[in-house]
Amino acid sequence: TACSQISAWMQAGTPLRVAVNISAQQFRQHDLAAKVHAALKNTGAQAQWLDIEITESVAMTQSDQARAQLNALAALGCRVALDDFGTGYSSLAYLKSLPVHKLKIDKSFMDGVLNEGSDASITRAIIALAQSLGMDLVAEGVETDAQRVFLQTHGCHTYQGWLFAKAMTASDLTQLLPV
Repeated sequence: TACSQISAWMQAGTPLRVAVNISAQQFRQHDLAAKVHAALKNTGAQAQWLDIEITESVAMTQSDQARAQLNALAALGCRVALDDFGTGYSSLAYLKSLPVHKLKIDKSFMDGVLNEGSDASITRAIIALAQSLGMDLVAEGVETDAQRVFLQTHGCHTYQGWLFAKAMTASDLTQLLPV
């Protein structure tokens, strides 16, 4: 479905990146890259517009398999995002050896970023880490303008959350796109 939507937006002249969360069960399938490749080929979607998101805990607890799976997906041209970063079993050694293009700051840090010193410190550290490794960065769960300003001030310029819009269907999003 995601690949079909990527293809439709490409054909309409408004290509958008689509992120797909891959579950631990899906990630354990040895033919995951082949399935993604088939979906891309069958729909005509370009892999550069597909982000594959896995949680930090899946990537770190199954590191050898994760490396093989993520390398295969990256070889297709997909971008890899590490979701819920900072909440699992972070290993900087694995982080540098995996083909990760993007870190996603977990919503749990946004909940207290304005009034808890540790959440603010961890968020700033994740921002600095992503910047120093040349990775893209997304903050999840941004619900207030004050949270957005904090992130922007510290160098995170991509956000997702209810401050911008509630979850919506692809057709609703398409109606918001410029013609």
